[in-house]
Amino acid sequence: MSADRLDTLLQFYDEDPDDPFTRFAIAQEYLKRGKTQQALTFLEDLMADAPEYTGTYYHLAKLYERLGRRDDALATYRKGVKQAQAQRQTKDLSELQDALMNLELADD
Repeated sequence: MSADRLDTLLQFYDEDPDDPFTRFAIAQEYLKRGKTQQALTFLEDLMADAPEYTGTYYHLAKLYERLGRRDDALATYRKGVKQAQAQRQTKDLSELQDALMNLELADD
C-alpha cells in the first residue's frame, strides 16, 4: 500500500462506505496507532451495520476487554458465537468460543 495505509483505507471507505472489509481494516489501523475511540466507533458501527461479518465480534469483544468493559465483551462474544454458528463459520466460531470461555473463567 502507499506510504500511509490509513489514508489509503480512508479513500477506499469514501468510495464504498458499506464495504465491511475496508471498515474492519480501518478499525485495525486505528488500533495500531493507539486511536482506541476511533477503532471502537468503526467496530461498533460495523457490527451494527453488517452483523454477518463475523470477524468483527472477536476484535470488538477483545477491545471491550482492554477497556475494562467485561459485560460488553461477554455479550459481544455470545452474539458472535450465534452468528458464526448460523453461518457455519467454524474458524470464527472456535475463536469466539475459546475467548468467551477464557473470559468467563477469568473471574471464577
